[in-house]
Amino acid sequence: MLRNGDAGEIIKNGECRMQNEKRNEIVERSKEFAVRIIKLARFLEKQKDFALANQIIRSGTSIGANVHEAQSSESKKDFVHKINIALKEARETEYWIDVLTGSEIVPKARLSEMKSELEEITKMLVSIVKTTHQNLKEKS
Repeated sequence: MLRNGDAGEIIKNGECRMQNEKRNEIVERSKEFAVRIIKLARFLEKQKDFALANQIIRSGTSIGANVHEAQSSESKKDFVHKINIALKEARETEYWIDVLTGSEIVPKARLSEMKSELEEITKMLVSIVKTTHQNLKEKS
């Protein structure tokens, strides 16, 4: 769960940095989430729900891909742009999880933990964008 002050641990001067020089939480969590999305897509493919599997795998794995790409951004504005793309993909993934839940294709209990993790990732991404924007304004 994201607590007050966590964004400062994730962000320093508008850039993602390694926590304790070993771990970048948003990079790790978004990658772990992508692995869970792949497993969900495999389940959907076994159910012959190929269109839904394709949609959720595209948006759900794109979150981590964009966060990872942001680590090599060319500028702070480029960094924010890539994190914002990850945020949009997170919101799309939330939509597909809600569709899967509402259609009862996947039991709600099976998706509740995944949705909670996605909500935490989304909060982290929002915090990163806000902190980076704030740091950019302070330097202007």
